[in-house]
Amino acid sequence: MVWAPTRLTVLAGPSGVGKGTVAALIAERYPKVYLSISATTRRPRPGEVEAVSYFFISRAAFEAAVVAGDMLEWAEYNGHLYGTPRLAVEDALGAGRPALLEIDLAGARQIRQSMPGALQVFLMPPTWKELERRLIARGTEDEGQRLLRLATAEREVRARGEFDFVLTNDDLDRTVTRLAAIMGLD
Repeated sequence: MVWAPTRLTVLAGPSGVGKGTVAALIAERYPKVYLSISATTRRPRPGEVEAVSYFFISRAAFEAAVVAGDMLEWAEYNGHLYGTPRLAVEDALGAGRPALLEIDLAGARQIRQSMPGALQVFLMPPTWKELERRLIARGTEDEGQRLLRLATAEREVRARGEFDFVLTNDDLDRTVTRLAAIMGLD
């Protein structure tokens, strides 16, 4: 099944599976795709850039945006709020551009309710050991945070049957090619 290119695509999966890398390569190879920039209340990691990696905002500002209806979806993940600003996504879709959201399971479930026509893709790691290796190699969390992310990942992986497609990220180029084909970008 291929979705029309002007539809919204949700890419979800556990932390460390490569969602950000896959999404960035889709945006690089297919410039017509609008890659949504999420907002978060966590601090920037080394190398992350405001309004490129995320919109880094205070918890109070984030909560105000939720109350105002300015977040398309949002969730709390490991003590921080993450969400998708509504206006930019709606503008892209309204202009006929395909839009890609890289979000977590809770956000994907919210999108399923608010935008039932969205394509939902779950990204799996090739193995559980590889997911652990990737999280360690990232070096962005201490051991306690990593263990919390792995426990969350276990719950997320069990929910993969909720999605329209499940892709295993065992070869980056092949994964990007498969996602592009599913999105109807070729």
